[in-house]
Amino acid sequence: MQIVNDHITIAELRDIAKGFYGDLVKAVVDIEKRIMVVGGDLHADEEAFMLQNGSAQKDLWGINIYPAGEGDQWIEFDSMINIRPWQDNRSRGVDNTELQKKIREVVQDLVKL
Repeated sequence: MQIVNDHITIAELRDIAKGFYGDLVKAVVDIEKRIMVVGGDLHADEEAFMLQNGSAQKDLWGINIYPAGEGDQWIEFDSMINIRPWQDNRSRGVDNTELQKKIREVVQDLVKL
């Protein structure tokens, strides 16, 4: 697993995807620190890694990145760690569109061509 706090390229994400799921990379985004972790087998592992490195759970959201995807299709909001009734998120997705926007902004800032 690696924390991405500066940038990562699409090519690097493709290489990570090949080692795990073929077409996707699991990632956990910290919307407060504007960083993410990639390269874990499970979102829960990545979440634990971020918590050990000083992130707050309320700021962590699990996504899948499809490096070959285009437009809005390259980020998927689907993770068990996103089920948080205490934050008004009752699904594996991210129900709040403003929160989705924040997550997209962080990912777009960190992923370079």
